[in-house]
Amino acid sequence: MASNKQFLEGIGLRLLAAFLMTAMSAAVHGAAETVPVGQIMFWRSALAIIPVCLYMIWLKELPKGLKTKHPRLHVTRSLFGAFTMAMSFVSLAYLPVANAQALAYLAPVLVLPLAAIMLKERLTPAVFVAISLGFVGVILLLWEAFELPGDGALIGVAAGLAYAFTMAFVRVHTKTMTLTESSSCIAFYFAVVSAAIGLVTFPFGWVALSWSIFGWLAFAGFIGGIGHIVANEAVARAPVSALAPFDFTGLIWALGFDLILFSTVPGPLGYLGVFAITSAALIVTFSKSRSRDDNA
Repeated sequence: MASNKQFLEGIGLRLLAAFLMTAMSAAVHGAAETVPVGQIMFWRSALAIIPVCLYMIWLKELPKGLKTKHPRLHVTRSLFGAFTMAMSFVSLAYLPVANAQALAYLAPVLVLPLAAIMLKERLTPAVFVAISLGFVGVILLLWEAFELPGDGALIGVAAGLAYAFTMAFVRVHTKTMTLTESSSCIAFYFAVVSAAIGLVTFPFGWVALSWSIFGWLAFAGFIGGIGHIVANEAVARAPVSALAPFDFTGLIWALGFDLILFSTVPGPLGYLGVFAITSAALIVTFSKSRSRDDNA
């Protein structure tokens, strides 16, 4: 019963994380037109430390929760995480939120073989079908990205692909770390390292921030910090391969943010992609429920 409860908690946390991280992506997209990526990385990461520390205080983990016996794991995870963040922000600078998010959803597809090899997780037929549908949806949305005007879309697509490949490793690496490290500890050191890397870019030309732009960055920082904690808590409760398809729900939020905040509407291929991705999440939801009912 406990494992079933943890599994459901993991799904709920992953769905919440998908919303929070998509909201963060929308805020980054709003700032990326005028603010360089390194500066965005600094503010997003530095401000994320605040909710992470508040969370640790609430759990009574500060400062003892910052102690670790595996500093190398944190360095590796943080460096790869910082790279994925930079690639994600470059993608958001050149593409609509939904298109950049679609590229990010190649990561769950790549997570599955890594989870099977590194974590010995079992991949069910339903998961294979769901991921296949999700992959088709991503391809449909990618097609729209190439139809955008200018060469910037190609830069955005390349950055998005780099993000997806690296994030696949980061997800599995984080799962192994949750066996010995707390979610807040992982999030704290990632934020510190990413902020330091962003600060290094200061000599290369930061810009003066208006209050509205700083508002985008502050929102991205706070929401990103909370989303990172929630995402880590999710993988601590459920298998990576089972959670991966639920990341696709963030695309629904991305389409909404594009429409409401940036007046961007997808074409027919975009709507087909949303349908395929939503179907993927529903297949996994019902298959998991059915298999648990059969075993009850």
